[in-house]
Amino acid sequence: MPMIELDKEKMSSVVASFQVPVKPEILSEIQSRMDEEYPNIDEIAHLISSDVGLSAAILKIINSPFYGMNRRISEIKQAVMMLGLNTINALVTAVLLKSSFQGNASISLERFWDDALDVANAMTFIGSKIKAQIPIEMLYTIGLFHDCGIPLLALKYNDYKSILIEANSQGVNSIALEEKNYRTNHAVLGFYVASSWHLPKEICQLILQHHDENYLQQLDGSQEQLAFSALKAAENMVERVKRFKLAPDWHYLQTDVLNILGISQEDYTDLEEDFNEIF
Repeated sequence: MPMIELDKEKMSSVVASFQVPVKPEILSEIQSRMDEEYPNIDEIAHLISSDVGLSAAILKIINSPFYGMNRRISEIKQAVMMLGLNTINALVTAVLLKSSFQGNASISLERFWDDALDVANAMTFIGSKIKAQIPIEMLYTIGLFHDCGIPLLALKYNDYKSILIEANSQGVNSIALEEKNYRTNHAVLGFYVASSWHLPKEICQLILQHHDENYLQQLDGSQEQLAFSALKAAENMVERVKRFKLAPDWHYLQTDVLNILGISQEDYTDLEEDFNEIF
């Protein structure tokens, strides 16, 4: 899958006026400990546990039915030992990034993050059911942050809610309307946020291209196309379960998505029903 190169200077000038959340000190500290040649699990667990809200949120994620753990995890050290540093790093980043969007927005940020969390859970659920292996932390992070440019637009523009309502009434995603009104869009802004928080490059690219109609045109069997397909299937699953309608990208991506995931329409319907039960 070819990577889209953005003009960094042009992008920086566009996003300069947005409230891009700053990567917190505790995350840099945790990650620097994880990057050591011989990471000290006790020190990392202690750092995470020192932030009560952070550790509680991580335990809540891990113990959710979507994560598929076969026994309850009650301590951060136990979580680090069982899940590994990569997964814990991704979850810590996810929790801190989500909580760093603050301010008066033209949409309900609480409802936005509820939807994002549902997509993240649906992605981990799909990932646990399909044969191809994608790291669970990659699925969760993409699910939570694929639309993270939306809060930036909502924090800056009072009329942004009307853009989303218009896109919704037309049954399309909001990218074209955002470009027309603001000369940028939530995929570009999301890429910028993800990059500035040093999320893995492949996740940043997926955030940038998550509404690209041509993303699956040349099938290459890559993990990125698999993750993209899981995202589109999850978005549609959440739309169907919560609002009884199809996701805007589903009608033109459905066939390719199911082929890449290696499931039939009947399999997908069964998955949707199973998800609905847990949901």
